[in-house]
Amino acid sequence: MSTVASKDGTLIAYEKQGSGPALVLVDGALCWRGFGPMGKLAALLAGQFTVYTYDRRGRGASGDAATYDRSREVEDLAALLREAGGRAFVAGLSSGAALALEAVASGLPIAKVVAFEPPYMPDTVTRHAGADHPGKLRALLAEDRRGDMVRYFMRDMVGAPGFVVFMMSAVPWVWSKLKAVAHTLPYDATIMDGFRVPVARLGEIHTPTLVVNGGKTDPNLQASAKAVAAAVPGAGHRVLDGQTHNVAPKALAPVLTSFFMA
Repeated sequence: MSTVASKDGTLIAYEKQGSGPALVLVDGALCWRGFGPMGKLAALLAGQFTVYTYDRRGRGASGDAATYDRSREVEDLAALLREAGGRAFVAGLSSGAALALEAVASGLPIAKVVAFEPPYMPDTVTRHAGADHPGKLRALLAEDRRGDMVRYFMRDMVGAPGFVVFMMSAVPWVWSKLKAVAHTLPYDATIMDGFRVPVARLGEIHTPTLVVNGGKTDPNLQASAKAVAAAVPGAGHRVLDGQTHNVAPKALAPVLTSFFMA
């Protein structure tokens, strides 16, 4: 493990493996190097890329700051790009995909970007209309109700069925890991900014972009992927048959390789 200092001085922990063009992988909510899909995905890609995986601020071995702003996470990614030689491919999953797209729109030196299911929602999804997700999550954190933060995220933000949330909470080793990074859920809620597709912002992207979604994923996420691809000038759109939001690394890796190496 190595660390790099972000613009505000926060130390961001990362690992790299493999050889070839640099590729940075960006995790979604509640995931970090020690928990989530990126470890397996990185191993599959290391034969053709120098793959960078990192702990987003507040997670794993990375540091944090007293206050949060979405631009800090863009600066974290900028610091990793400098470590990677100044320019790299970037692939993000879920809210990490939204962060990757914001980084490209901010002008970071990203050669190509893949966004897997950025979880924006169509306007017809009412659970996000007027909801102050960051504020509600911060209120729960102030009372140290980390389990309730995860439940709120899964039920009220993601829309997962109650039995799914119950099953997750019934697995102690999984639930403890989720609660350990629950304090970062307001960060992801801030990145998603109301969960509506930021059409104007995405229209500022002129980097080769591929938006991907699973063929068996939630219909709202499928609609979101199509809307994001339509908003980014020249973006491609790919559907992975049989995949859900919890995409299998072995299904996603060939898509990343094909797009980045074309």
